[in-house]
Amino acid sequence: MTNSSEPKVYGKPGRLASIDALRGFDMFWIMGGEFIFHGLAKDTEMGLFVWMSYQLEHSPWDGFRFYDMIFPLFLFLAGVSMPFSFGHRLERGDTKQTIYRHAVKRMLLLVFFGMLYNGFLQFDWETMRYASVLARIGLGWFFAALIFLNTNERQQYYWFGGILVFYFLLLRFVPPPGGEAYDLTTAGSLVAYIDRLLLPGHLYLDVHDPEGILSTIPAISTALMGVLAGHFLKDQQVSGKRKTLIILVAGVVSIMLGELWGLYFPVNKNLWTSTFVLVAGGWSLLLLGLFYWVIDVMKFRKWAFFFIVIGLNPITIYLAQSGIIDFQGASEYFFHGIVHLFPTSITDILNAIGYTFISWVFLYILYRKKIFLKV
Repeated sequence: MTNSSEPKVYGKPGRLASIDALRGFDMFWIMGGEFIFHGLAKDTEMGLFVWMSYQLEHSPWDGFRFYDMIFPLFLFLAGVSMPFSFGHRLERGDTKQTIYRHAVKRMLLLVFFGMLYNGFLQFDWETMRYASVLARIGLGWFFAALIFLNTNERQQYYWFGGILVFYFLLLRFVPPPGGEAYDLTTAGSLVAYIDRLLLPGHLYLDVHDPEGILSTIPAISTALMGVLAGHFLKDQQVSGKRKTLIILVAGVVSIMLGELWGLYFPVNKNLWTSTFVLVAGGWSLLLLGLFYWVIDVMKFRKWAFFFIVIGLNPITIYLAQSGIIDFQGASEYFFHGIVHLFPTSITDILNAIGYTFISWVFLYILYRKKIFLKV
């Protein structure tokens, strides 16, 4: 997510292009990339593409697939940007009160945009879904920002671990009324009970919402993991190659810890379990280390331009795809005739590529005009 305090021109000194590129890589999969590989799996039935298509679907409940990382990676990257954006503002003389106001505004805007994505303008209050991906990003980022602004780096590590332990103990020992503690089923968990009790309207899974109230607590640690990575990236006393190595090792350690703890406390995106934070965060660190090394250390940047264009306007494309802009209709208008010149066996692939291409061209036009949605 781009920050209003950051420069918006690709390649401007002081900006880590790897963060924009990784953000764009993350958004690419929900901008049409997933449909390309679903199409490849369906049309070719090749084992590799079938496996990738499987990875591009969420785990039904317990477990972890690549697609489960898309959401936490976005929140993680919002945290990574924080030491750079807030640090720059504090260095130039902005008061904490000014930054607090910005943080509150950003949080409220993201909550509103999430409601807009879910159909707020239909005014169907009884059946509308109030929880959302954008609301969780806004709330997780906001509370991480409060911690960042009022603690030092060491204390932020304590907050990160403390939240994970607190959430585990909450689910392990506090039963919902009429239920049992440590019931981690869809309807029986304390998380689901709180959602049904406090969230109005429609819940995504009817009895539970994966972006509900209680499971937002560990999402703060997802953002804090990004904050801690951002601190490290900002440290000019450490070389780029050493940063890369340490980030990659930290990613492996985080995944291992999450999987080991997961033998007792399942890795579960819907509940955003503490183990899910560690596993998703570990993979996020691995990707960050890889992108940072290739783009900002080795200076191989040209290949990343495709993703950077997406990464500079992520909220724009996310909202636009909710129905505000008919990318599918535009794709059919421009490519329907061309697609039908090819065998029907690859129609799904070509349609997915056309959709993704139209979406990217839209973002490229905004990029060229230097139009960016500031949140």
